[in-house]
Amino acid sequence: MNSLKALVVSPVYEKLHPLSAMLKDRSFVLHYERDIEGALNALKDNEFDLVVCDQKFSADEQKVFVKEGKKVAPESLFLLWDLLSKCLKPQGLRVSIGDAVQRLEELKKPKARSKIIAESRVMKDLLRDAKKIARSHANVFISGESGTGKEVLAAFIHEHSPRVAGSFIKLNCAALPENLIESELFGHEKGAFTGALARRLGRFELADKGTLLLDEISEVPLSLQAKLLRVVQEGEFERLGGMRSQKVDVRLISTSNRNMKEATQEGIFREDLYYRLNVVPIHLPPLRERVEDILPLAEYFIELACKKNGKELMTLSEAARERLLAYAFPGNIRELANIIEHTVVLDKAGVIEAEHLPLDKFKTPVIESGKHLPLHEVEKNYILKILDLCNGNRTHASRILGIHVRTLRNKIKIYS
Repeated sequence: MNSLKALVVSPVYEKLHPLSAMLKDRSFVLHYERDIEGALNALKDNEFDLVVCDQKFSADEQKVFVKEGKKVAPESLFLLWDLLSKCLKPQGLRVSIGDAVQRLEELKKPKARSKIIAESRVMKDLLRDAKKIARSHANVFISGESGTGKEVLAAFIHEHSPRVAGSFIKLNCAALPENLIESELFGHEKGAFTGALARRLGRFELADKGTLLLDEISEVPLSLQAKLLRVVQEGEFERLGGMRSQKVDVRLISTSNRNMKEATQEGIFREDLYYRLNVVPIHLPPLRERVEDILPLAEYFIELACKKNGKELMTLSEAARERLLAYAFPGNIRELANIIEHTVVLDKAGVIEAEHLPLDKFKTPVIESGKHLPLHEVEKNYILKILDLCNGNRTHASRILGIHVRTLRNKIKIYS
């Protein structure tokens, strides 16, 4: 990160040489103020990435400063430190500055607005409700099949919430080995395990005052769920290898494509934790139940794929449109996006015809012998079809399905 600006507020800033040196080493341009009034005026006249306030001021003065400061500088990161004490412990100061820079990097990441295509009545109603839900601070649980857009909806809720100025932090619980999930969630101290060469903030601390998305929450190991329950209930936890409790204010959005009631009944997931996470449930319907969205989504993905691959904008023929509308999309929106990009990359013409769409390759019937199949049978058939196409290669199959290989392995166990 370049050209960062830091405001240091302290009545003894002349004695803070170690702090100044370390911030300058991190490419900060420094500005000092001796009192709260001067600092608030500086915030009104300048933009600062980092604001460090000395705890030599009274608790009331600190409270007023942070409250008033965030009104005029909502994008700044505010820290309250005992600065002289910090400067007497250079190693601890270095770690604290490192933590602050890590949090700034998260805050500075571009925040693109989520694009949700909603022409169907069911999705228009869902987005209307999602905006109402967003204005609360309640935890949200989004359920739905794989590929329905749960992560995009989670970002939409954050963007329409009072926490929009905070970070939107994501963790795919299925994408990590079990022994790394605890460190990713709660962070670790230096020396907590082999390879932990420095303190590292976890996702909860990075999401403080913002939103944390726990994608595929059902994949969190049972042994870790008690610690997760504590932070959900009390807003505090210890870093891995740490002894001091950390307090956070985080809104949780969890997602899963599993039947969570079955998971709790089977003892895979704690019932008390599920109820804490499932304060406000939202179910995302599969694409086959929102047919009005198929063509608008296809056109949106065509535009994205053409830009990405440097091609002139393509269009869908009438026959191609009819073929898309007739397809069940067991892989939902993710499958549609993959099909469109595949077609754009391989097709040289300006018009996408029905025969250009590789639907038959992945097609799984929803109707068999004149009867509708249960949802789990559709998923089972589709997974087995993809595995067959990949000659049993689970890694390749998981990429096509858009799920982690560990999730695929669990599903194979269920269906075998």
